[in-house]
Amino acid sequence: MRWKQAVSGQQGEAAASSSASAAAGRSVSEQIQEHEQEAVWREQMSGYKRMRRQHQKQLIALENRLKAEMDEHKLRLQKEVETQANITYIELERLAKKQAVQMDKEIKNTASEEKRIQQQILVQQKKELTTFLDTQKKEYRLCRERMKEDMNEDFDTPKEEKQERLSRHKETMQHSQAEEEAQLLNQQRLTIELLLMQNLDFVLKELNKKKTQKEMEHALMIRQDESTQELESRQIQTLQRLRFELMRQQHQTELENQEEYNNRRQRELHRKHALERRQQPRNLKTLEMQIKKQFQDTCKVQNKQYKALRNHQLEVSPKSDHKALLKSLKEEQTRKLAQLAEQYEESINEMMASQSLRLDEDQEAECQALRHQLHQEMELLDAYQNKTKAQMEEQHEREMQKLEQKASLRRAHLEQKIEEELASLHKERTEKIKHLFERQERELDMFDLESSRLGFGSLASFDFPKEEGR
Repeated sequence: MRWKQAVSGQQGEAAASSSASAAAGRSVSEQIQEHEQEAVWREQMSGYKRMRRQHQKQLIALENRLKAEMDEHKLRLQKEVETQANITYIELERLAKKQAVQMDKEIKNTASEEKRIQQQILVQQKKELTTFLDTQKKEYRLCRERMKEDMNEDFDTPKEEKQERLSRHKETMQHSQAEEEAQLLNQQRLTIELLLMQNLDFVLKELNKKKTQKEMEHALMIRQDESTQELESRQIQTLQRLRFELMRQQHQTELENQEEYNNRRQRELHRKHALERRQQPRNLKTLEMQIKKQFQDTCKVQNKQYKALRNHQLEVSPKSDHKALLKSLKEEQTRKLAQLAEQYEESINEMMASQSLRLDEDQEAECQALRHQLHQEMELLDAYQNKTKAQMEEQHEREMQKLEQKASLRRAHLEQKIEEELASLHKERTEKIKHLFERQERELDMFDLESSRLGFGSLASFDFPKEEGR
């Protein structure tokens, strides 16, 4: 057992020595490989960073282009509004000037015309009233003379019947006078109303023109709002498509780099295992030579111990026993050396078998560990990319909701503005028309007062002349 432990210790020392020499032999090549791997990794990272910078430049360039497009769009809309406002102003100004000229002309003409017409009407009213009264007087005199003659000649008709017939004639004359008077006043009133309605025509034309222009402005504002909303939607979709495309390129590059890294790690491990398998026979041979040298050293020690033991036994033993003692010692030494040689040979065989099995097991364990590590790294990369994609989708959804809220709020403000402007225009229309009708009513009231002052409406109160001598 002591020999076997010694052999095992020597095997461990030999294996350590062999590994150290192998490691020393691989150090240069490993340093070269590590340097190459580091150069490849730096190149990958450099390319990845260049790609990210290029993507950032693309996004910034697109955002600037979209901003310039939106600024140009807003400027174009502003010019459209200004053009429409100028057209509206020019049109209303032209209409206002035209109406002003007409109104001024009409006012002058109307002022003099109204005075002239009023004077004519007054003169005509007086003339017609005078004529009417004269006619009534003549008719009255004729009727009175005729009635007197009839009554003087009619002796058979009772006085009450004559009086009743006279009352009916009087009512007939008053009714005829009232109809003629109403017809005359209606004609004169219609003349005044026509003069007053001209002003209403001017105001209605102006109000209708304002309404038409305002409706055109509102239609333009709605078209501009819709075109702005379409442009905003198209721009954000363009920006989001570019983000997704750049993210896809980035994820593809990350995946390719990871796959290349995985392949490189597997190739490195394969080369390492191949080198270990190529170096194994030499390492085993070195271990075997070291064990044999150990065996030889052990044999030398055994020989020295045998000689020391032999000399001691010879000194303490009788001379007659020396021959047998030497034979016994020699046989014991031979047996122990043979046993030691067998143990060393067995240890060598066990060492070679265990080293080969250990190499296979170690290499398989390294392969499994590498596969597990690379699989975990690939899963981590996939999880990271899925998380990044989900975050971008959430960001895009928030952007679309924000844009929809912005468009909805802008449209609500626009509709409120349109409603307020239409209400203001309706109020202006109502007030102006009300003012004109109030003026017309005042003018007609003045006309009625003047007509009453001239005696119209009092003809019905004239009493029919009494019969003379009745």
